[in-house]
Amino acid sequence: MTDKNSPTTPAPPAGFVRGNDRLDALLSDPDRAARVAALDTEAEEIDRAYKMNLATVRKAGQLTQVEIAQRLGVAQTSISRLEARHDLLLSTLMAYLNAAGVTDVAITGTINGRHIEIDLATAGTHTPDPETLTTN
Repeated sequence: MTDKNSPTTPAPPAGFVRGNDRLDALLSDPDRAARVAALDTEAEEIDRAYKMNLATVRKAGQLTQVEIAQRLGVAQTSISRLEARHDLLLSTLMAYLNAAGVTDVAITGTINGRHIEIDLATAGTHTPDPETLTTN
């Protein structure tokens, strides 16, 4: 007897294979498993390079963490932690880049085939007129 108030889970369609089972089956092929392992290693290297970006900028400016810290008025340990972070506020990034001597800082991208550029030095200084904003 089924309770009308209890939820029921529909049966999966014929031929359905759970995602983990599908991955396990695919990785049972040694050649494929080796390719996946190589891609994992490459992704880890890319992640490591990402973590190095702020330190690389600092080194390109021939500066030490102590010098950047002095310019920002913080402790050297703060710079060490900052360089290891995965996520930064734009204002923090801009302050670091300015302290390192970087000029003309911008974010660029493409949207709907159009190249756009955001000047980080002025990005947060303009308050748009609400009358000009549209919402969809």
